[in-house]
Amino acid sequence: MAIDNIRFSREELARYNRHMIIPDFGEVAQKKLKASKVLVIGCGGLGSPALLYLTAAGIGTIGIIDFDVVDDSNLQRQVLFDIHEIGKPKVEAAKRRLESLNPHVHFKLYNTHLNSENALDIFREYDVVADGTDNFPTRYLVNDACLLLDKPNVYASIFQFEGQVSVFNYVNAQNVRGPNYRDLYPVPPPPGLVPSCAEGGVLGVLPGIVGSLQALEVIKIITGVGEPLSGRFFTFDALNFENRTFNIKRRPDNPVNGKNPTITHLIDYEQFCGMRAVEEKPLKEITAVELYDWQVQGKKFQLIDVREPYEYNIVQIGGELIPLSTIADQAGRISRDMDVVIHCKVGGRSGKAIRELEEKFGFRNLYNLKGGILAYIDQVKPELTKY
Repeated sequence: MAIDNIRFSREELARYNRHMIIPDFGEVAQKKLKASKVLVIGCGGLGSPALLYLTAAGIGTIGIIDFDVVDDSNLQRQVLFDIHEIGKPKVEAAKRRLESLNPHVHFKLYNTHLNSENALDIFREYDVVADGTDNFPTRYLVNDACLLLDKPNVYASIFQFEGQVSVFNYVNAQNVRGPNYRDLYPVPPPPGLVPSCAEGGVLGVLPGIVGSLQALEVIKIITGVGEPLSGRFFTFDALNFENRTFNIKRRPDNPVNGKNPTITHLIDYEQFCGMRAVEEKPLKEITAVELYDWQVQGKKFQLIDVREPYEYNIVQIGGELIPLSTIADQAGRISRDMDVVIHCKVGGRSGKAIRELEEKFGFRNLYNLKGGILAYIDQVKPELTKY
């Protein structure tokens, strides 16, 4: 990494002073940070603290990939966002927050679904990739793309009370390459065996701890200060405040970079993980005004509310309460013989519910209320309580 031409403004020198006065860090390490390009995949629970600390540290260019919008259920742990960003694309909300933290960092946004067609093009220009995703197809995709492009992959994951961190595909000073995700998990678990955070939950403070450790490993890789977690797998149990570090080694039968590689390009990761491929077709939507017209006209349809009971008790518009976390278990309550409108607060959770119902149960009669109950209150019933 060339740092000869890196210069700091007076403001940057003041900002990074506490880094530069560390004897084993200093100006050279800070220049390496400014010269670096880091790609953060996902700006949710893990991405939020990682992005905050990488931005504060002075990474020169940060890429952010995420195709989701901010939902109120995110705010319990995704500290990048506040209530004013609900319903907005996460990458845009993240950029606004991060630019206010450090105007000396350049951000590149990818408001798109990461897949085998765009991953290599996106990854190619970055020095380090930080994977904060929560599903197996994307983890294997990120791993394989990093291997094919020779990029270090800083991995982290969280679930309920436990977090994990490791550094994959790292080449040390002795030119020895460390293990990668497929050396640890060569074969994904059967679909449904390991629930996601959306299904099983996560303690809000946990991603703050684990995402900060992920940012730490990125900084160590870039600056060469310290020893990265290559060849080691760190786990943290927040309930018992216990941590363990396991040694991991490269497998000769690794299908991407083992002795006899069988994967030389990115594959269909949804099929590899035993899952259906992500469908990019848009959801069917209905506006608040259109929904009100249906109600006034007496049209026969079913209205489902996928918010939590406490939200339903604050304000509701006559829908049947089926919280998102229970939607699959209660799919039998949802009609197949008439149009069904599903809503939440702003449209994010209801969209996820529709995706799940369509993919698992084959529903084709579902409509997402655009803008959720807040849009309905704003456009149709302003006299209702707005929360």
